[in-house]
Amino acid sequence: MTDSKNKTSTTYHRKGFGLKETIEVELKKVYESDLIQKLRASGNVLTQNGITVKLAEAFGFCWGVDRAVSMAYETRKHFPDRRIWITNEIIHNPIVNQNLREMGIEFLTVDKAGIKDLSGIAQGDVVILPAFGASVEEMQRLEEHNCEIVDTTCPWVSRVWNRVIKYGQGDFTSVIHGKPKHEETVATASRADHYLIVQSLAEAEFVSNYILEGGDKADFLKRFSAAISSGFDPDTHLTRIGVANQTTMFKGETEQIGKLFEKTMLTKYGPQKINEHFLSPGDTICDATQERQDAMLMLVEDKLDLMLVIGGFNSSNTGHLQEIAEKRGLPSYHIDGPSCIGPGNQIRHKLLHDQNCIVTEGWLPEGEITVGITSGASTPDQVVAEVMTRMFEIRGGKNELELSS
Repeated sequence: MTDSKNKTSTTYHRKGFGLKETIEVELKKVYESDLIQKLRASGNVLTQNGITVKLAEAFGFCWGVDRAVSMAYETRKHFPDRRIWITNEIIHNPIVNQNLREMGIEFLTVDKAGIKDLSGIAQGDVVILPAFGASVEEMQRLEEHNCEIVDTTCPWVSRVWNRVIKYGQGDFTSVIHGKPKHEETVATASRADHYLIVQSLAEAEFVSNYILEGGDKADFLKRFSAAISSGFDPDTHLTRIGVANQTTMFKGETEQIGKLFEKTMLTKYGPQKINEHFLSPGDTICDATQERQDAMLMLVEDKLDLMLVIGGFNSSNTGHLQEIAEKRGLPSYHIDGPSCIGPGNQIRHKLLHDQNCIVTEGWLPEGEITVGITSGASTPDQVVAEVMTRMFEIRGGKNELELSS
């Protein structure tokens, strides 16, 4: 299945509008931090009021996020008098999305069935597609409104789309390692002819066992009811498979899943016919995602008393960073910004694999401590700096380094 929108159309924009220099000062003021730049230049370590902060070697805005945010700002400048919509959060960061709202960019509402309300979009309006992309069905609906499209989809995501389209052309089912309700995975699945989404190695092993040994088809379909294409038949559609992924998943787990299915199809069909039944995912994990995960794996091996992981509560890549800390056994707090800290020595944070937040009192221990800090690919440096300031203020002081305004 391919995108319906003609990407050569003058009403479809895949790049910015040549206004990068115009918006650069504004973006730096809002999202960058002199403090963080100085820390990056001095070994990513700062000690103040008995707290030593160690920042991960790689954290914060990735180039795909920077590109999407820049395009949104350029769109506002390029169309100052047009009504501008966005189909979803531009990225998973509440501060960035609120800034767009304050610029007059309107977010589409979603009904209880998860369907976006496009009724307010008029001919000539501008619609921004977020970094996660949009489904084929959504693109087709937008086309009916004769609106101008600004597509900020991350090129890494588009790379995965090209792979699943290729699978479909070869009559292969796309087995996607991802989260069924994540915007990126929804968009990717919409481009596959037949698909199955697995969230974990455990789910992949269940599928592998079914391929090799068979099983209760009704039970299979019930288990994956929210993660399969219409009319999916495991007895038919799992005979030829290609593996793909949500770009923010653990690279190691995606690789394990790919190797598992390769071994499965080798066992079932033999080495002579493996290429007729299995296609490898290749390297479709985002470089920035992997860099942040690798940096986190290094950081948690240091002598830390606790971890702060900063990013949107619905951010997949931030959640995986939190998972690394928890697997290491470190006290770890996933927060989405400085407002989560205080009043006093309390912190509001999200639990891993849970949408709920809790408040923990006395989270910052007394005495000399070392705190590791990282942030997801959608978190501005300025947010990280403000979180550090709040933390130091618990001990009665601020950073000696000057914070950007």
